[in-house]
Amino acid sequence: MPVWLRESSWRQTLTAVYLELPLRGARATPANIFCGEQYLKVSIPPFLFEAILYAPIDDTNSTAKIENGNIFFTLYKKEPAIWDSLTLANADKEKLQHLRENAVLKAHEKAKEETEAKKITKQEHKKYALEATMKLEEAERKRIEDLKEKERQKVAKELELWKKQQKDADKYESIQKKRELHQEIKPLKERKNEKMNKTRIPNEGTSKTKLKSTKGCHGSSSMFSQNLKEEQLPAPRSAATIKVNFTPRVFPTALRESRVAEEEEWLHKQAEARRVINSDLSELEDLKEEEKNPDWLKDKGNKMFAMGNYLGAVNAYNLAVRLNNKLPLLYLNRAACHLKLRNLHKAIEDSSKALELLTPPVPDNENARVKAHVRRGTAFCQLELYTEGLQDYEAALKINPKNKNIEEDAEKIRHLIQGTMQSS
Repeated sequence: MPVWLRESSWRQTLTAVYLELPLRGARATPANIFCGEQYLKVSIPPFLFEAILYAPIDDTNSTAKIENGNIFFTLYKKEPAIWDSLTLANADKEKLQHLRENAVLKAHEKAKEETEAKKITKQEHKKYALEATMKLEEAERKRIEDLKEKERQKVAKELELWKKQQKDADKYESIQKKRELHQEIKPLKERKNEKMNKTRIPNEGTSKTKLKSTKGCHGSSSMFSQNLKEEQLPAPRSAATIKVNFTPRVFPTALRESRVAEEEEWLHKQAEARRVINSDLSELEDLKEEEKNPDWLKDKGNKMFAMGNYLGAVNAYNLAVRLNNKLPLLYLNRAACHLKLRNLHKAIEDSSKALELLTPPVPDNENARVKAHVRRGTAFCQLELYTEGLQDYEAALKINPKNKNIEEDAEKIRHLIQGTMQSS
């Protein structure tokens, strides 16, 4: 049977009505208030307030403020006028039921329209974001193509310049060789002419000597031409082996494109995992390769937890922790399983270990830290250690002050502590 809230005060102006409703110690939220065009309802079990207003109001712009155990309504009138009373006098049950049903129906229609509008707005935002992303990608693609084209033109110009330089160098080297060859042939010809002049005798009687010396001259000319030919040939190149050394790389990417620190960390983790697997854990020898992966075991434990198999989930998390004891989510999830199994002390240990690993406190691990504090606080409260539990809930509220559920649970723990202190 509901308890009607009849203690209320109101005042009005030409355009608005101001209503104050005391809550008698009850805790109200916006979900407990319903306001229609001519129907106002506040339902906080076991308390109930219901009113058929004297005239229609603008329910869209009207407001309700919860403060100091009271609800303050500001109701804007649709038509400026002075009301004779707050509620409609002499309203029978049928009219009351009709107004109530109309108010609920309009509220449903309005909520449906707002949902549709939000859906359309969300789709438009997604479409705009997609178009903006496509434009950015197209601009980035065009920029990259322009850079490639500029680099291609630059390389082509450098190649043409290099070819021209090589051609000029070959031409200059050919001219130099011809000049050197000419300089070598000229003294040989002069020497040949000198020898021929020395061996030539004007007396015809000495034809035998002349013939002999002529033969000697031909022989010397052949020898010089052979020496000249040998000087023109370049020396053969010596055979050798060129050894090329490459930087040893575990990953296929080039060193300039890789993240060395992250790769080293990954290799260290893999080595640590292999060391643990190859240690004295004889029971791991029969496991499959994927069953030796901590991430795979974590996912398996999550699925078992969702199915209600808390003991199986604990076993999966235990094996994952033995493979890698540096993942805070393993301890956090195992603490949730221990809470379900009423292993409260183990839940406190796992939550504390998760908080140790969730350092430094950064925005990315806020949710995990909140869960760790809440689970440890829950375990403390179930052990009737309400002071320690309240400390954890207050720490969770500092991290996420907007969480109403944690705030309500913390308030309940405070009431329990006060009740325990009064009874003692």
